[in-house]
Amino acid sequence: MVDPEVTAETANAEAKSHFTKAVEEARAGAQALGKEAQARAEEYRGKFNQKKDDLSADAKVRSDEAKDKAFAFANEGKAKTSQAMTSVGKMVSDNAAMIDEKVGVKYGDYARSAAKSINDAAVQLDQKTFDELGEDAKAFVRQSPALAVGMAAAAGFMLGRIFKGK
Repeated sequence: MVDPEVTAETANAEAKSHFTKAVEEARAGAQALGKEAQARAEEYRGKFNQKKDDLSADAKVRSDEAKDKAFAFANEGKAKTSQAMTSVGKMVSDNAAMIDEKVGVKYGDYARSAAKSINDAAVQLDQKTFDELGEDAKAFVRQSPALAVGMAAAAGFMLGRIFKGK
């Protein structure tokens, strides 16, 4: 006859053995999943960093291109402004003789003086770099802040009127 206590103990030991194996297999599976998750995370991190570096390099290239274009437009604008100032100075100078005849020599001299000042400003504008022009503007604002604010307000008003009409 089979002893029921021995059978129960054997069954209990066998159940514990199966449970222990199941727990060990679950642990091993969890560790394997953890390692796989870490490997995938590392792979995605590498891809992300590569993409970030590529986008950053592309942004730098585009930024440099934009700076170059802006600098070219600014130089073109400076040259056109200088040419326009020279044209205005020439026009004022050419009309000084007519001012002499119609209004008087004194006012003709004022016109010639204004034409010379405009031409000198055009030459200075041509010769100076943007850094030098910026420093000149800063110095002007330091010396005459009220005048600078007034000029900025007038320019803003004029620009507002120009663009409001369109």
